[in-house]
Amino acid sequence: MIILNGGSSSGKSGIVRCLQAVLKEPWLAFGVDGFVDAMPAAMDEGIEFGPSGEVVVGPAFRKLEAAWMSGIVAMCRAGANVIIDDVFLGGSVSQSRWAKAVGDLEVVWVGVRCDAEVAAGREIARGDRVGGMAASQAVIVHEGVKYDVEVDTTRTESIDCARAIAKYVSG
Repeated sequence: MIILNGGSSSGKSGIVRCLQAVLKEPWLAFGVDGFVDAMPAAMDEGIEFGPSGEVVVGPAFRKLEAAWMSGIVAMCRAGANVIIDDVFLGGSVSQSRWAKAVGDLEVVWVGVRCDAEVAAGREIARGDRVGGMAASQAVIVHEGVKYDVEVDTTRTESIDCARAIAKYVSG
């Protein structure tokens, strides 16, 4: 299992697609955006997006997140290679939730960094995010998180980041 953590619009999704292309074996890709999209549009104590990019999650979100993580881990235990694209809103606390879920599975922790200004520009270009989300997450998602590999997409292409991660994974 490979878990990528980075703020919104940091380039994680592009790296995931490139990883799938450069890794020798097939890898499934799942992301927190897909998980959020799978949730009901209205859910008490779920997830809320503030006008300046804040993200607040409640207990109902955490319950579903734990189930999602368990399902991903079950696929890995059944023999699938999986890449996760996530946003650790709680920094090291978020990493701890994943670590608890994966248990003794081998995981490569990847930090995807991007300057806040560059991520904010990408956010505007995407047009599908609440303004301010990328800048607000650029630093906080990495607080206290321990990585095996770190990449920076500010000036590095996704394919080059993927090659660096694949090199680590391949040993």
